[in-house]
Amino acid sequence: MADAAAKYLWKAGELAAHQREFAQRLNPNSHLQRTGLSRLAGLQRAHVSLGRLAPGKDSFAYHAHMMEEEWLYILSGRAIADIDGKAHEVGPGDFMGFPTPGVAHLLRNPFDVELVYLMGGEAVPLDVLDYPTLGKRFLLVYGKGVPEFYDLGEPSKPFNLVEKPGGG
Repeated sequence: MADAAAKYLWKAGELAAHQREFAQRLNPNSHLQRTGLSRLAGLQRAHVSLGRLAPGKDSFAYHAHMMEEEWLYILSGRAIADIDGKAHEVGPGDFMGFPTPGVAHLLRNPFDVELVYLMGGEAVPLDVLDYPTLGKRFLLVYGKGVPEFYDLGEPSKPFNLVEKPGGG
């Protein structure tokens, strides 16, 4: 039975009012406009967003997901996709998929036309993001609003293996 308060269809003209702008502090050139399509429709187990990347901007910082699978599909415009240390030009109809543990990736728009793409993946409550060029790793906690990042730093080993007397 349908939920009377739910909205299952969102027309193109309605989406602009729900677009939000994001910039990631780990990359001063990061500036992404994003509309969370799946959240508008009430989806909880998967996420899909419409992304817009202005000329001269990057999506985020070069990163890899350790727990969340992610995908991107280019609708219009062109970009450079940095994937696992290699640069690839991408355009309309190109698809990128990153199973876990993921390889590092980033979208850059060095061209003179806005890049428009869909991105999505699993709706996991936690993820670990690795930033190989920055030497950083973060625990990402999703909740309401902007996700929280916790710096993981260097791993520690708080336990020692205790040898039994007599070598056992």
